[in-house]
Amino acid sequence: MVIYLLGYKGLLLRVAGAGILSFLVVMLAAPKMIRFLIRRKLGDRPEFDHADLNQLTKHKSNTPTMGGVLIVMALFAAVVLFADLGNMYIRMALLALVWLGGLGAADDWIKLRYAAGTGTRDGLKMWEKMLFQIGLAVILSIFIYTYGKESRIIDEAGRPVNPAHTFYFPFKAQPIALSLSVYILITVVTLVGACNAVNLTDGMDGLAAGCTMTVALVFLIIAEVTGVADWARLFRMPLVAGAAEMTVLCGAVLGSCVGFLWYNAHPAQVFMGDAGSQPLGGLLGYIAVVTRQELVLLIAGGVFAMEAISVILQIGYFKFTRPAKGLPGRRLFRCAPVHHHFHLGGWAESKVVIRFWVLGFIFAALALATLKMR
Repeated sequence: MVIYLLGYKGLLLRVAGAGILSFLVVMLAAPKMIRFLIRRKLGDRPEFDHADLNQLTKHKSNTPTMGGVLIVMALFAAVVLFADLGNMYIRMALLALVWLGGLGAADDWIKLRYAAGTGTRDGLKMWEKMLFQIGLAVILSIFIYTYGKESRIIDEAGRPVNPAHTFYFPFKAQPIALSLSVYILITVVTLVGACNAVNLTDGMDGLAAGCTMTVALVFLIIAEVTGVADWARLFRMPLVAGAAEMTVLCGAVLGSCVGFLWYNAHPAQVFMGDAGSQPLGGLLGYIAVVTRQELVLLIAGGVFAMEAISVILQIGYFKFTRPAKGLPGRRLFRCAPVHHHFHLGGWAESKVVIRFWVLGFIFAALALATLKMR
């Protein structure tokens, strides 16, 4: 906002500035933050319901966690300094950042206090987290749906179309009209799903941060396309007034993740925790909703989708094959999320992470390819 008010309204300059600032904030603040977490003994203690996995991850014990606070700080500073705070989408993004950052930090704190004899190893209950996530999604969806009245455009047939009231398929140019209730449902599924999918992916050094970077890059491009009339017309994408400011947010996400990856790369000096994975996932889902590209997020975030689906399948299959109450069921994977399956299968952690990054690049390329397949 400061840079915007000073007259530097060039979008590319502000995207670069947001990325550089968020990177520097994480890089410069991380050493002091890590030392503080070590002094306070706020270290992770991996405990899985799998003896072999506990053995593989025992070297991670006492590694500082809640490093996601660094990401939240960097994102907040970069957005406030470089984005247009007069833009409703930016203000709602800051709300989502603070809301989910606070929720994730509370969850991490409860887990960490378990080692001190208080709290619980599992942190907040799943229904408690989802209640806050759904509440945020409902608030955001109502604001976006209402604000979207100002974004009416005329389609190729000469009919008025409101992008905020429609749903777009990746391979189809014509949208489907949505009622407010259906729009809220789609927003809830997108935001809550993204929050928890990124959270599930955050289980290996550098995995979540690296995959988030590729998805953020995809949506930086999409936000530019949907926010600029000429580009939207060229790619037959919805023109969403004000969506171009999402590029600044994407730039900040990229910069903060690059900075965090410096300290989170194997062997990690600090873990992201829910304080980072929840807001990162939520912001990706939010950007997808603003740009009307929820299904493209599913493609670009294919690694996140794999992780979440593996957990759902594992739990469902385990319960379905349980012969009687109190007796164990069978498992589809050695352990879920699926990155643990490959780790237990003999892949080194760094190999799992790099191969999942490669998959992330492939999914990102497929997502961008949909821009020319409408």
